[in-house]
Amino acid sequence: MLKLYYAPGSCALASHIALEEAGADYVAEVVDFANNAQQSKDYLAINPKGRVPALVTPQGVLTETPAVLVYIAQSHAAKNLAPLDDIWTFARFQSFNSYICSTVHVNFAHLTRGYRWADQQSSLDDMTAKTPQTMADAFDLIENDLLAGPWVMGDDYSIADGYLLTVTRWLYRSGVEPGRHPRVAEHFKRTSDRPAVARVLESH
Repeated sequence: MLKLYYAPGSCALASHIALEEAGADYVAEVVDFANNAQQSKDYLAINPKGRVPALVTPQGVLTETPAVLVYIAQSHAAKNLAPLDDIWTFARFQSFNSYICSTVHVNFAHLTRGYRWADQQSSLDDMTAKTPQTMADAFDLIENDLLAGPWVMGDDYSIADGYLLTVTRWLYRSGVEPGRHPRVAEHFKRTSDRPAVARVLESH
């Protein structure tokens, strides 16, 4: 059995969705960020990074969303949650997930976790003020170039879609005009309506 550690509202939502879509044998446990449980001795023994997601597997603990997503897809290959049999398409799939992880996530973290990069209040204020622009710019690229439609990779749903839904929720918290990205909004609604996704959203 797999065990997912997650926090509501975090990027771990993507991994939680992937496990549910895969029909995986798993349990999920909340890490209480409000009480700083991610820095507790017990949790740091599981994930020394003090972040989520952390996925406990028979082989050990996996962290970082792109790695967790691919592990789930590869270990449940019959569910076709990633283009595993096409080297080029899989590389493009990984490129999309990497962009979400390295750029979109960091953009939003400037709003909610600015203390990771700066101490001066003026610097934190600048990052907060800049976040709507950086998030809008990133989603302009997703809207116009990266989202093939109707799903991220085209006709087939993949775990990249749950990841896009996760960060689209952040887009709507960052002060970007909701109507600016209609294709992303349609994707968000389409993904949210999937039964597996709807079940997971109840706990996030």
